[in-house]
This record gives sequence, C-alpha cells and structure tokens, in this order.
Amino acid sequence: MNTSENILFSCVKQKAYSDEQIVPELTLGYQESGTLELQFAHHKHIVNAGQITLIRKNELVKALKVPDANGEPCKSVSIFLTPDILKKFATQHKIALKHKHTGSTLTDISHSKFIQAYFQSLLPYFFYPDKLNQNLVALKTAEAITLLLEYDQRLEEILFDLSDPYKIDMEKFMNENFIYNVPIIEFARLTGRSLSTFKRDFKNIFDNTPERWLKDRRLTEAKLLIEIGQKPVDVYYRVGFENFSHFSAAYKEKFGRNASDK
Repeated sequence: MNTSENILFSCVKQKAYSDEQIVPELTLGYQESGTLELQFAHHKHIVNAGQITLIRKNELVKALKVPDANGEPCKSVSIFLTPDILKKFATQHKIALKHKHTGSTLTDISHSKFIQAYFQSLLPYFFYPDKLNQNLVALKTAEAITLLLEYDQRLEEILFDLSDPYKIDMEKFMNENFIYNVPIIEFARLTGRSLSTFKRDFKNIFDNTPERWLKDRRLTEAKLLIEIGQKPVDVYYRVGFENFSHFSAAYKEKFGRNASDK
C-alpha cells in the first residue's frame, strides 16, 4: 500500500478486511483488479474491476478485499477529497458550499470515459509512487473534481457538502450501526454530539454505558447468526469484534458455553 498525500494505491494479495471501518472523507475510488465488497448499514455493494465509485463522507462500512479467481491481487486507487481541498476548489471556482447531503451513500460513475481515462493516467504511479510529487497530487486532485462536475453537475451537492454531522436519533443509529468497530468518540461525532453528551444521552436511552451495550448487542447478534448455521470464525468480525479470541472469551462469559458448541 502506497500513499501520496491524499491519493492511496492499495494492493492486497489475499482476501482480507480493511483495517478501517469508517470513511471520514469523500472518497473517489477505482477498482483496477479483484473485487471490493462494501457492507453498509442498509445494503451491500460489490465493486468489480473497472468500476468507479464516489462514497459519501462519514460512512460506516466494512470493506472486504478479494483477489480475482486467477490470483490477480485486489488493486485499487482511492482519492480522498478532504474539506480543505474542497473549500479551496470552491473558493477558486466561486462555488457555494452546500447544506447536508441526504442522497445516496455511494454513486457509481463507471460510465464516464473521461474519469476512466483519468484513473488510467494514475496507474503508472502504482509502481513509482515517489514520482507523484506534491504539485502533481494537487493537479490530479483538482482534475478529478473538475471531471466529476463535468460528468454530472448534480454531484456538486455531495462534493461541496462540508457540514458537520448534526444531532440525530441515537437509538436508531446505534441499532443500525453497532457492528462497526470504531471508537466511541466516532459514534458520538456521527450522531452530532460531544463525547460527554453522547454518553449522557446513551445512558438515558439504553440505561447502560456505550461499551457494555455494544459488547452485549454484538454478542446477541453473533448468537443469532450461529444458531442459523454460521460459523463462529465467520461471525466475530461481522458483528464488531476485533479478534476471535476476545470474541470467544466474551461469548462464553455471557452464554456459559463456547461459541462452537452445538
């Protein structure tokens, strides 16, 4: 994996989940080979070789990277469009910043021949990332934004929504997103709260601490999945545990038996 400022080149040779479970910045991605399986709260999206996607900022997602059947690695290029980059572009081009974007989590823009060609121009840097200097990164990033706007002017709404998360229904959000293993402070931010307000509101709603509730909710979900025939080793990550040994110990403590017991 090579990173040049806000452009990331990724090459994974074996099936593996991404370490990150949150997309903090608006992300433009190109899948060169292999498959990327994205599990959002309400839907799953498969990104195949040759596809280009634009993922909304502040999205919780589990990303599974899968090499292709011929053993070709899962290779991708991601461009992170940070608030600073977008603010600078908006100022230079006299674009007004937008209100909260409430549209799609993911936009497929694979049909753009120009954006396809744009990513082809980046692929040589996969092997020579040191050649992608700061000036080139700035130029290529601005080019990406320009091409997105030329492809569909409506993308301006998602590109220039630089608003912070606003206060939302915590109970609904947590029940929909408990499987994502992110720090409590990120759950607080995504629900539009400070950490202290989040913990206070959480106690009022769930009568529990976030840490204890998350552990119990994840174990309960794991039990349901195991009872319908799924293997514990396939379940622990899906419900939000970092490693199998921690999951196994917690499962036995809660239910009085091993996760693998019939």
